[in-house]
Amino acid sequence: MSIILDHVNYIYEEGTPLAMKALDDICLVIPDGQFIGIIGHTGSGKSTLMQHLNGLIRATSGSIYFNGEDIYDRDYDLRKLRSKVGLVFQYPEHQLFEIDVFQDVCFGPKNLGLERREVELRAYDALRKVGLPDELFYQSPFELSGGQKRRVAIAGVLAMKPEVLILDEPTAGLDPKGRDEILKQIKSLQKETGMTILLVSHSMEDVAEYVDRIIVMNRGSVLYDDEPREVFRNYRELEEVGLAAPQVTYIMHALQAKGLPVDADVITVEEAAEQIAQAVRGRR
Repeated sequence: MSIILDHVNYIYEEGTPLAMKALDDICLVIPDGQFIGIIGHTGSGKSTLMQHLNGLIRATSGSIYFNGEDIYDRDYDLRKLRSKVGLVFQYPEHQLFEIDVFQDVCFGPKNLGLERREVELRAYDALRKVGLPDELFYQSPFELSGGQKRRVAIAGVLAMKPEVLILDEPTAGLDPKGRDEILKQIKSLQKETGMTILLVSHSMEDVAEYVDRIIVMNRGSVLYDDEPREVFRNYRELEEVGLAAPQVTYIMHALQAKGLPVDADVITVEEAAEQIAQAVRGRR
């Protein structure tokens, strides 16, 4: 098992009048190689949970195990954990600071104490994996588009060769084309490397299309933890906590209500198109 969370709780401003419970008795198992979507309304605990996984925040109580080791043991090396569990923040500007793209991506592996040749090979390989054109390698990262900056931020983490990649809203603010390009690249990367990926997203369409499993957070607790189709079957309950199903699911329910013999539980456009085509052929 890659990561185990055992009754994890976290309280902001503990011991003060402003104390607030952000995580409430979280128990999760995150196995190797899974692509997991984390969804929830603003303030549900998504980002707080993610920051616990590589030790940026320490739980108020409970335990977290990475590859069988308790990350809260006194002699546990958190630097090693952070090289294995990579976190890409929502705003790439928070992770970019070098004079050019290539040097920025070299920063992480350089701090692992690797030889220069290995550092540069890792940086080049990571930039190629995220699909950044070679001609942009020596530009300032701050001259790039929003989508390109995100690719560089992801490459900077990939160059560390993590076992787990956490992406906090990687498509926020991008146009539909840029969003699709980033997510397809991430899915391709996951298939190619077998890496564990956790995707924090507000887009139900994104998680329905790409992930194997969805964890729904609500008020610091896990509301649902299942395959996408099973989670979105509870779309009425999701609406009660400020979420929804993909738009295509609502369309299919409306068509079913009109008498068209379709499966209303579909969650992607491709599935919906196939269902509608079958229903139309059946009527002929």
